[in-house]
Order: sequence, then structure tokens, then C-alpha cells
Amino acid sequence: MRFRHFVRTSLWLLPLSCLVAGVLVVVGTLAVDRATDYRLVPQALTGTPSDAQTILSSFATAMVSLTTLVLTVTLVAVQLAMGQFSPRIVGALLNDRFSQLAIGLFGTTFLVAVLTLREVRGSDRGTVPGLSMMLCYLLMLTSLVVLVLFVQHASQGLRVAGLIDLVGDRSREFIVREHGNSPVVTASGDEIAAAEPGNLVRVDRAALVAAARRADCVLELVPVIGDFVVGGAPLLRVHPDPLSTAGADGRPAPRLRPAEITRHVLLGPERVHTEDLAYGFRKLVDIAVRSIAQPFDDPTTTVQALHRLHDLLRAMAPRPLPSGEHLDQDGVLRLLERTVSWDGYVRLAFDEIRLAGASEPQVTRRLCAALADLKGVAPPDRQAPLDRQLRLMDAAVRRAYEDEEDVTAALTPDTEGIGSGADVTAAPPLRSVSVTE
Repeated sequence: MRFRHFVRTSLWLLPLSCLVAGVLVVVGTLAVDRATDYRLVPQALTGTPSDAQTILSSFATAMVSLTTLVLTVTLVAVQLAMGQFSPRIVGALLNDRFSQLAIGLFGTTFLVAVLTLREVRGSDRGTVPGLSMMLCYLLMLTSLVVLVLFVQHASQGLRVAGLIDLVGDRSREFIVREHGNSPVVTASGDEIAAAEPGNLVRVDRAALVAAARRADCVLELVPVIGDFVVGGAPLLRVHPDPLSTAGADGRPAPRLRPAEITRHVLLGPERVHTEDLAYGFRKLVDIAVRSIAQPFDDPTTTVQALHRLHDLLRAMAPRPLPSGEHLDQDGVLRLLERTVSWDGYVRLAFDEIRLAGASEPQVTRRLCAALADLKGVAPPDRQAPLDRQLRLMDAAVRRAYEDEEDVTAALTPDTEGIGSGADVTAAPPLRSVSVTE
């Protein structure tokens, strides 16, 4: 038990094993080269001794740099996790097998290149250990492939979602290992459950419409695009129940196979912009709220994020939003999908910023200006959410300031978009200018 725990938690055991394996292999290839008088592989493939020395020296130098890169990225990930998330996640990062494998492979390639370099004799008419050179070429090619994979792996691991998934996946593996692979299904008989957890990132609506048409039913997508779906929770709801028809034995016979339906719904580790417009709003709001929080205290960045939120809502205001109803070629409703309403987008864009920035005049002015402009382009049926934001903004600013003049200054729309409000110098009046002037 202690040995298994040591193997699972050791940072250096896998790299050391790779080094030992590399030494044993290169010793064997060098022995074969000596036994064949260095003629097993022709120099047409390996190059002259001078070429081999140059190539092997380059390999060794590159491997030192790559090993340093892997160690640096690993330490950066550890520092990021400790500083921003939790010190207790460090163990999971240090025990990442792919990082250990990359360190071991790069170190092994360096060691093999150095040992092979010692065996090269002479300059132009000397001897080159051809089999060992081929081993160096193979290891170098493998190292380049692993380097690309490691960069992708490290970039995914440094994300917030990557760190959360790292802990969540390992905890889920423990549950499956100890308690079996039977998820708690909360879906009823007329619902199709999600087999695995994840964010809803994409839906093949045409395929779902075709499947519902074949089964003569209506499918309802339970989560909204971007929602996180836990394993075993309802993913699709069937109206009416087409999963069964009366069979010969009196039991219902399935008409829809859940596995064939769920493959048209893609669950990913985090939200993406592919079909999730609300995710773009969420990112801008996060930037805005974080900028006015301590210790950043940067309302100008918040105003810049508000500019883009204002632009997005202005582009959406006169346009119809998706209804979430998908019909087949006969005009029959086959798929229902929950969508974000105009009120939802307005609340997503402004609620958190309004609450966090009520004491920042630059932010409140820009919010008032954005809402006033949106009221000028939004149709009558979309005015209510904007009026609600203005009313709540007024109440929030009055809670933040006691003096009425301060309240007026904070609520004066920033029509110039530079966060200065009423104290911006007015433009001079237009006057006629003659040609002679």
C-alpha cells in the first residue's frame, strides 16, 4: 500500500524511469553498432562524423531548453493555482503524468544524444554509431510531437476550467472506482438523461428534428446552451411519450434510442462562443466587475467593457430573437429549445455591474447613457427591462451617496462616452463661414 501511494504521488519516479530505460536502450544500440563495426546503418543516412557531431550537439542543446521549458511551465501553473485558487490543488498539478512524461522524454533524449556523441570517432573518414543515431532521430521526432501536445496540455491545464476539471475528474474517477459506474438518473420515463457531466456547447438541431420526425414526437431540450448538465440529469424531454408502443407481450417497445439522440448534443468541459451568445456577455461582465473590485480599482476598464455590452445590446434591440421552435419540412413542431430573452440579456449585461459599480460615478454615468440610448432604439415591448435598470440604478446610487448633488452628478448620462458626465465642456455653436474667411 505504501509503495502504491509512493508511485502515485512521486514527481520524479516516472522521469527517472525514462532516464534509466533510455540508458539501457542506448547501451544496447551502441553494443550492436560496435559488434557490426559501425556498418549496420550506412553513413548516407547518418552523415559524416562531423555532421553527426553537429546534429547530436544541437539535439542535446535543444533538449536542455525543452526540459527547462516544461519545468518552468509546471512551476508557473503551481504558482497560479496557489495564488488564485487553492494551495491544495498543487498536489494534483505536480502529479500530472503527462508533464512527468514530457520531462522524462526530453531528459532521455538529451542523455541518449550525449552518450551517442561520445561514440562518434574521427571527422570525415571516422565511424558513426548508425543504430544509435537512428534512435536519436526517433527520440527527437517524438520529442517534437510531445512538445506540441504539451503546449496544448499546459494551456488547457492553466485555465480555470482545466484546474476545476482536474480535481472534478479525479474525484469522479474515485466514485466510479469505489461505487461502480451507475450514475444517479433523475430523468423520468419520458426524459433522456445525460450520460456524462459537461456544459452544453452545441446541438445538431437538424438531426434532432429528423429523429423526432421519425418517432412522430416533439423533443424539448431541457438545458439552455451554455448550461452545465450533471451526469444523469434530464437532457431532453419527449412529448408525448414516444419511447414505447404496445408490444406483442404487452410491454412498451422503445421507439427512440437514448444513445442515438444524445450523440447529437455535445457536452464540453467549458462554454464556448460557437452557439452561446450569452457567454460573450458573461466574459465582458466578468472583466467589468473584476476591474472595479479591490485591489484593481480600474473603472476605466469597466467603462470599456460597457462600451461593448452597449454595442451588443444595441445591435440586438431591433432584431427578433430566436423563438426556440424548430419545425420539420412539413411545418410540424419537432424540437423545443429554451433561449435567452431580451430581458435576460439586459439583466446579464447590467445587473452585476450596476450593483458593483454604484459607487463609481464613471461607471454609473456610462450605464445611464447606455440605457438612455437603448431606449431610443428598442421597440415598445422591450422598454420595460430598460426602465427597470434605470429605476434600480437610481436606487443604488442614492444608497451610495447622501448629497443630492452627488446623486445628480452620478446619474447624469455620459453622452460623450468618456466617463466625465455633465462636466464635459460643450462644443461651440455652429456658425456660418464665408469662402473668404
